[in-house]
Amino acid sequence: MTETTTTPQSRPAPPFAAVPVELAERRYEVLIGPGLIRDAVTTIERLLGPVRCGIVTDRHVAALHLAPLEASLAARGRHAGTLVLEPGEATKSMERLAEVTDGLIAMGLERSDIVIALGGGVIGDLAGFAASVIRRGLRYVQIPTTLLAQVDSSVGGKTAVNSRHGKNLIGAFHQPALVLADTDVLSTLPAREMRAGYAEVVKYGLLGDRRFYDWLTTHHASLFGNDAARLTEAVCRCVAAKAAIVARDETETGDRMLLNLGHTFGHALEAWAGYSSRLLHGEAVAIGMAQAFRYSEQAGLCPPGTAATVAAHLAAAGLPTRISEIAGPDRPTADELLRLMSQDKKVKAGRMTFILVRGIGEAFITREVEMAPLRAFLEAEIGLR
Repeated sequence: MTETTTTPQSRPAPPFAAVPVELAERRYEVLIGPGLIRDAVTTIERLLGPVRCGIVTDRHVAALHLAPLEASLAARGRHAGTLVLEPGEATKSMERLAEVTDGLIAMGLERSDIVIALGGGVIGDLAGFAASVIRRGLRYVQIPTTLLAQVDSSVGGKTAVNSRHGKNLIGAFHQPALVLADTDVLSTLPAREMRAGYAEVVKYGLLGDRRFYDWLTTHHASLFGNDAARLTEAVCRCVAAKAAIVARDETETGDRMLLNLGHTFGHALEAWAGYSSRLLHGEAVAIGMAQAFRYSEQAGLCPPGTAATVAAHLAAAGLPTRISEIAGPDRPTADELLRLMSQDKKVKAGRMTFILVRGIGEAFITREVEMAPLRAFLEAEIGLR
C-alpha cells in the first residue's frame, strides 16, 4: 500500500487499504478508505485507463454524494452522463433494467468505457447487470455507499434484478473492474441502514470466524459511533473473507453458498413483504440468521443456548430476530414462506439448500432438511408474538 508510482496498475497512497480479489486475468482490487469518491477519476485513470464513465445512482445517494463524483470525472472529460433512479428494492426490476440499459447506451459508452454504480446493493446489482449485457459486456466500477454494500454485495460479481417469483432470480456473474469503498460516506447513513448493514458484517463471524464474532461483541457499538479506525477494520476483514471465498468458488457451486447464511429464510421474508421499506434486506438477513441458529439448535446440530446468544447480540445491535418484529399487522403463512423458499437460486433436484450451523463460526451447507420438520418450525416461528 505504499506504492506511489504512476503505472496503470499503481495503487493510491495510504491511508487506503487494498484487498485483492484473485480471479486470474479478472483480478481486481477493493480499495477501502476515506475520500475515494472525491478523487475517483484519478484512481480510475490509474487502474483502468482514460475511459468515459456513465453513472447509475438513486435519488437519495445523488443528493449526498453525486456532485463530487461528477465534478471529479468532468474535470478530466470523463463524465458521459448520469442516471438517477428511485431508491428501494422495487427498483431492481426488469422495467428499470430496460431504462438503465437504454440510458447507458444513449450516452454512447463503448466497450472500453465504464459504468459506475454509485449506491447501495440495489444500484450495484442493477447497474452491474446492465453492464453485463450492454454490448455483450461493459466493465463497471462499484462505489458502494452503504455498509451492507461495502462489506458484501459490491464484491464478488453477483448482479441481478428481482422477479415476482423471488429475489435476484434474473442475473449474471459479472465481476467489477474495481471497487471503491469510501468510508466517509458511512457517516451519512441513517441509523436503520447502518444496523441493516451490520447484519452482513456479523454474518462473516457467524459463518466461519469466531474470533471476528468475538471482536464484534466487544466493538460493535463503536461501528455505529463512526469510529473510523474500527469501521475500516471491520470492512477490511469482511471484504478479505469474501474475497477468499470468491477466489475459491466464483459461481457459487460450493463454499460461496456459505455466504447465504440467513438468506434462504430472509429472502422469503423480503419477498413476502413486497421488497418494501417494511423490511430492509439486512433486517431480513438478521431474522434469517436467528432462524438458522434456532433451527440448527432444535435439530440437535449445535449446543443449547447458541441461538439465544446470537439473537441477543443481533438485538443489542438493534436488529430484529423474530417474524413478529416485522412492521404491520399481518404475518406470512408457512405455505407462503415455503413457496418463496422453493424459488431460492440454490434449489437443486427439487431440494432446498440451507446454511445451518454447528456453532458460532461453524456454518455448513446441507440439502438434508425434511419438509415436515421445516414446516413445523416455520409455523412455530410465525406463531411467536
